Amino acid sequence: MSALEDLPPLRETLAAHDLLAKKSFGQHFLLDLNITRKIARLAEVGEGQRVIEVGPGPGGLTRALLETGARVTAVEMDPRFEPLLHELSAAADGRLTLVIADALKVDEAQLAGGEPAAIVSNLPYNVGTPLLIKWLTGPFTPVSMTLMFQKEVAERIVAEPGSEAYGRLAVISQACARARLVMDAPARAFTPPPKVDSAVVRLVPREDRPAPARLAALQAVTQAAFGQRRKMLRASLKALGGGELCEAAGLASDIRAETVGIEGFLALADALIARRAG
Repeated sequence: MSALEDLPPLRETLAAHDLLAKKSFGQHFLLDLNITRKIARLAEVGEGQRVIEVGPGPGGLTRALLETGARVTAVEMDPRFEPLLHELSAAADGRLTLVIADALKVDEAQLAGGEPAAIVSNLPYNVGTPLLIKWLTGPFTPVSMTLMFQKEVAERIVAEPGSEAYGRLAVISQACARARLVMDAPARAFTPPPKVDSAVVRLVPREDRPAPARLAALQAVTQAAFGQRRKMLRASLKALGGGELCEAAGLASDIRAETVGIEGFLALADALIARRAG
């Protein structure tokens, strides 16, 4: 731990390597160790646990995760940070493994070496939602996810039926995981400051997470329903069965998607599966 504590401040490290954030990668560095340590605590990771981090950049959150004793596999698309992260790995007795790759294309199970792993990340803004959907619906199920998003996206993940933020992202997220907003992060906490505030969402996969076929049907009905969210379900779901699908799911056909809860959408998914099988 002392070797980590002896590392120079991140701002000095960035200046020494003449590194600036790249807008094309959606980079906003989180350099305040008080904030990154709080995220590590919220992630509930500790000694010897396997953690996958996406977009470590100069390693602010990475340092905090390593301080817990966790073993971190960091996936970074920008090779400019390789020297900084290798220095960090040396200071952490090799508990940091760096993978230069596109996180949308990596195999998380392979990265975790077949072990259970948590995902903790200050996600790049431009790929945050696609990555979340990948982790919620793909073959690899993390132990937990503690993720920084733009605040607007975070609010959409945890939104309840009837609220303005409620939509497809809320349904998919909450059908697959228990999601809650655990921390706000103002724009000034980042370097450079983004134009919007951020927030951390913690997601723990549900034991009754939908099976792949049910999940695929859920994605189909939510895409149709929220693709025309101002229309009644019988109209927005017309291509999938419209009023008949609603009736089979036990839902009124004259309601709108934003008023339908998670169980209602799962019922629609089940009705769609039955309709296609018949």
